[in-house]
Amino acid sequence: MTRSAGGDRVERGDRERGRRRRRQAADAAPARRSLRYRSLTSPFAPVEVLSADEVGHIHESALVLLREHGIRVLLPEARTMLRNAGALVDDETQLVRFESGMVAETLASAPASFELLGRSPERTVTVGGRRLVTVPVSSPPAVSDLDGGKRDGNLADFRDLVRLTQRFDVLHVTGPCVEPQDVPLPFRHLQSCLAYLTLTDKAPYLYARGRAQVADGFEIFRIGYGVDRDEFASAARCYTVINSNSPRQLDIPMCMGLIDFAAAGQLSVITPFTLAGAMAPVTLAGALTLQHAEALAGIALTQVVRPGAPVVYGAFTSNVDMKSGAPAFGTPEYFKAALASGQLARHVGLPYRSSAPTASNAVDAQAMYETMTSLFGAVLGGCNVLIHAAGWLEGGLTASKEKFILDVEVLQMLAEVFQPLVVDDAEIGLDAIAATPPGGHFFGGAHTLERYRTAFYEPLVSDWSNFGQWTEAGARDATHRANEIWKRELAAFEEPPLDDAIAAELDEFVTRRTAEGGAPPES
Repeated sequence: MTRSAGGDRVERGDRERGRRRRRQAADAAPARRSLRYRSLTSPFAPVEVLSADEVGHIHESALVLLREHGIRVLLPEARTMLRNAGALVDDETQLVRFESGMVAETLASAPASFELLGRSPERTVTVGGRRLVTVPVSSPPAVSDLDGGKRDGNLADFRDLVRLTQRFDVLHVTGPCVEPQDVPLPFRHLQSCLAYLTLTDKAPYLYARGRAQVADGFEIFRIGYGVDRDEFASAARCYTVINSNSPRQLDIPMCMGLIDFAAAGQLSVITPFTLAGAMAPVTLAGALTLQHAEALAGIALTQVVRPGAPVVYGAFTSNVDMKSGAPAFGTPEYFKAALASGQLARHVGLPYRSSAPTASNAVDAQAMYETMTSLFGAVLGGCNVLIHAAGWLEGGLTASKEKFILDVEVLQMLAEVFQPLVVDDAEIGLDAIAATPPGGHFFGGAHTLERYRTAFYEPLVSDWSNFGQWTEAGARDATHRANEIWKRELAAFEEPPLDDAIAAELDEFVTRRTAEGGAPPES
């Protein structure tokens, strides 16, 4: 059979690419674990979907809502604190109305950026500016993988997901990756906090589920960080997410969390759960106004407790399926709301939290294109804290190990996009271009050989082989490759160093508090 010259070039190119991939696999496999991923700064200016006047209109409308209609605050202690700071409180209705001057004063005291300290100093992250801090999936009740299918969350899978979080530098802090439902509620926080400190050296998460649980968590983290109580309170070493009970309500455990985290100098990510058409107006402008008002109310409480307490403006505005009422994510509305929320956060001078969710029930194309839409909205909106960045599935009801790996691939590619494109004489390589004859190739040139090990991103999941090679290797799709990868990563896991005396003190505390009955959640 006669081949065209073009066909020869394609075949030769395939062979050369195959040889190069094998060289990279043998010589540069560790390259995917880039220390550059530990600190990400977006090179892109945030996209603005709203005009300055429109941002101001939403902000002023939220102030009217707070001043004239208020927020229901269910915790009497919180109402007293806000009354003493100048808010108008009706204890019968539990409504708290905020004067605009009070809101402005509390916003002025909240920091625009701060550090969240890792247990190891190299895991410390900066929150604010153009920095991006990523967090894995958080709080689903179920877990799934190709081997065991969907099942209730349990401690073994929780610990495995924490291990996976530690394995990838592109995930910067830990999160409650799945609910360990086989651990009774009074003891669940003890086992979760212990796992964060022994399986990772990244900043840990703590649920605001009542005062006793928070106190236990702070003590575990204080021990794990090897500091006394005063030093623990001097900088943020853990974080929580506070969800208002939209519309216009802060419940008792959320108020307790805002007070206790602020008093201890720890981070609250205040995130109204405003789904347009359900818990918020059906219009995006209305939903954003409600989100903004609820966030400002929570922020005000933290600053009344402790001016300068670290806080993040959180946003989770999306829409619902108006035929079923089910939450929808990765939609055009979510994308626009993420851009607008970033503008509102910057308007009040605070770091911005967003997410990368999907409503898909399977690790399929829908899951990834919705995740990518959410992710791009968050990143282009200037997100500083990206929660649910890896593993989210089924509208947040399931943590998927395969989805976790696929999302890590996307995050690592995003991290590479953030790296600067270097332009200098060595990179341009005029001598290399001149030394290569017309119609030749650069595979064997000195310029290539000096750089091929690190010239391009080495994928974690993607398969760049041709169809024949892919078929011969088993025709495995990305989900099945991800299944193999999470198993490989867990097999290679090593616990980060932890001082023996600290480890013993942690075990003693958890054992003692368990024997004492732990701490049930408060509601």
